[in-house]
Order: sequence, then structure tokens, then C-alpha cells
Amino acid sequence: MQPPALPRYGVDSLAEVVPALLDSVGATGFAGASRLGLEPVRSACLLLVDGLGDELLTAHPEVAPTLVAHRAGALTTCYPSTTVTSLTSLGTGRAPGDHGMIGYLFEPFAGAGGLLNALRWQFQGQDRSLLDTLLPEHLQPESTAFEEAAAAGLPVTSVSPPQFRESGLTRAGLRGSRYVGAPTWGTLVEAVTSALREPGLVYAYVSDLDTTGHVLGPASPGWRAQLALIDRLVATLVEALPPDTLLVVTGDHGMVTVTPEDRVSLDAAPELLAGVRAIAGEPRARYVYAQPGAAEDVLAAWREVLGERAWVLSAEQAVADGWFGPEVRERVVHRLGHVIAAARGTTVLVRPDIEPHLTTMRGQHGSLTSAEMNVPLVIARG
Repeated sequence: MQPPALPRYGVDSLAEVVPALLDSVGATGFAGASRLGLEPVRSACLLLVDGLGDELLTAHPEVAPTLVAHRAGALTTCYPSTTVTSLTSLGTGRAPGDHGMIGYLFEPFAGAGGLLNALRWQFQGQDRSLLDTLLPEHLQPESTAFEEAAAAGLPVTSVSPPQFRESGLTRAGLRGSRYVGAPTWGTLVEAVTSALREPGLVYAYVSDLDTTGHVLGPASPGWRAQLALIDRLVATLVEALPPDTLLVVTGDHGMVTVTPEDRVSLDAAPELLAGVRAIAGEPRARYVYAQPGAAEDVLAAWREVLGERAWVLSAEQAVADGWFGPEVRERVVHRLGHVIAAARGTTVLVRPDIEPHLTTMRGQHGSLTSAEMNVPLVIARG
């Protein structure tokens, strides 16, 4: 079986990007700018394009000439290769085992009463917000790089859609900045260029490419059209950069195209449900919580049934192999469950009855293939 493409924590993963940028703008206590090839500047902007994988970008140079022209290399995202984990690693400068936001859906602690959807900040199957009862600042208590920079006197500005201002994910992994709501790409350009005129760091986020990829599939005509629009946005930002500034563009994960034939229905395989208390994660990256005393049997069953379609490990082995970074904190261990299944190829491990929307997505991500793990490092100087 081909080995997984593991994150390069501590070398050139997403967790290194913000500390490197802070080093570049002269913040003390942050090292790594030279490692990523960043020059000293007065101010810098990081534009995070949700769903921008390096392999997808380099496969379509004619669609994204600006991004390709300024591409300086590739980074790895974290595991799982999904937005919740990636953005928290980006904002904190920490690996997932350190910050604990280990995916789209997970049990936050023993006896929590449900699986937390960390994008909606609700328990799966419920509509009630948990923002006032399951505080994001408690679930992810480690300081963010934004908080540390602000404490050191360096201004940090976040430019993102207004609806994310007080989201659970923002509060958990991206807190500590001055938030500027940008409802359109035009307002994003104006807010970014305005903030760059003063010393500091700017973080900006756009989600349209990821949404398009999920609905239509990456590399579909519609996805390529969306990539062309992203490229024009980047070109506009490059043209508007004030002197002595830096623009860095990257993604939080790549994506693979899946078909109905790639779907493995977990709910239709009784042998995969035997001894299982809960199944979390998402179709390309599953956490399996076993009933007491059933972990070994569950691991054996998932390995036998899935075979070459997934890397199936015990949680302990995944930790030992470094999937979540050099260290996994004690408060995070429970969230990993007992068995971890990372899909290979274009397989998706779906639950049609419980997760109908996730099941039918044409584009998926979360696993350890190079298409999902590698994201571009794009650098432009003003």
C-alpha cells in the first residue's frame, strides 16, 4: 500500500506560515521567515483561498497565470486536510495535536452529548448553537499567533465575510485580531490595501473556490471559471500593493473528484458498525469511537472491509506516526476516538441517511493524498 503523504510539521506546513509572516514584519519571538523565503517588509497580507490545492493549481496554469507566475513552491496542510483543522493551525501556529481542533465533526469530550460540527458550532442533527455553552475559547484554550502579536504591539487585521466575525471557528483559532467584515471581493481589496498602508499583518479569507469544488467537483468547467476569478482577485491585490509590503497566498487543503462508484456506505455495512458507538470526521477522514472493550475488534473489521480503500490505524498508532504533530495534548486524545480511517484514491466513506449533503458532494477532501495535502505558496512583493 502506498504510504500516506504526511504533513511536514515544523518545516513547511500551514502552521509555519503566520509565524513566518510575523517574523517578516519584525515581530519579536516569531522565527521562520527565511525558511519560507520571506523578505523583511513593513506590512504583509496572507490571503487564504479555501480549497486551493497545489496540484489543482499547477494543472491549470492557463487559468491562473498570476498565481502560477508568483508560485514559490508548495506547503503541506495538516491532518485532517479540512478547513476547521487547517485554519486553526494557521491562526495559532500550532499542529492539530496541540490546538485540538481535529476536524469537521468530533466528540469534544467524554459525555459531551453529541458530535460537534465545528463549522456550525452545533451538535450533529441539532439546530441549537453551542456558542454560549461550549465556549470556543475553552475548547481551544491555547493562545493564537494573532493574540501573541497583538500583545507584542503589532496590529493584526482580519478581513473576512461578516458572518464569520463571531463564529466558533473564528473564536477558537483566529481570535485576537481587528475584524473587518468584507461582504464582497471589492470590499476585501479595499480593506486589505488600506490596512497594508500601516505596519502590521493582514489575514484575508475567501471561500468560493471550495464551495464550487464541493458542488461541481474540482477541475470542472465551473471550478476552472472560479479559479480564474480567484486569479483576477490576486492580480488586483498585487497591482494595489503599497510599497514595502508582501502578499502571500495559500490554501487550506486541496480536493479530489469523486463519483457515486467511489462511495462506501458505512450504514449499509453491519460489520463496520459492530461495536461502534459513534462515527465522526467526514467522508475522507473518519474518527471511529468504539464501545467499551471493542476497539481491537472494530480496528480489525475496518481494516478487513476497507482493505486498500483506506489507511486504517488505531488512534494510538496515528499519534505515534505523527499525523497530528509532534505532540498530542491529553485533552485532545479523547477526540481522536479509537480507530482512524483516511480514504485512499477517491474513496469516500459516507453515511447517506445521517449525512446526505456530505454524501453527494462531487469534490471531497480530508485525507492524506498529495492532491489534498499539498497547497501552494504564492509570494508577491509590493
